[in-house]
Amino acid sequence: MWIYWIRLYESKFQASCVVQRMENDYWMYGLDCPQEIEIFKSLKGRYGVKYLLNKSRKLI
Repeated sequence: MWIYWIRLYESKFQASCVVQRMENDYWMYGLDCPQEIEIFKSLKGRYGVKYLLNKSRKLI
């Protein structure tokens, strides 16, 4: 199940910064990193981040 980040960004660079921050935070706090993280482009031309949790992980 894809989970979408709450915000859209004007540039792909801004969205990639969010991806890097997510990866670093998961590593720094010792959490399991999402299985996959992607940047997508919306129909209006803005960029967003979506990620796929590991199948073994449960949402609270």
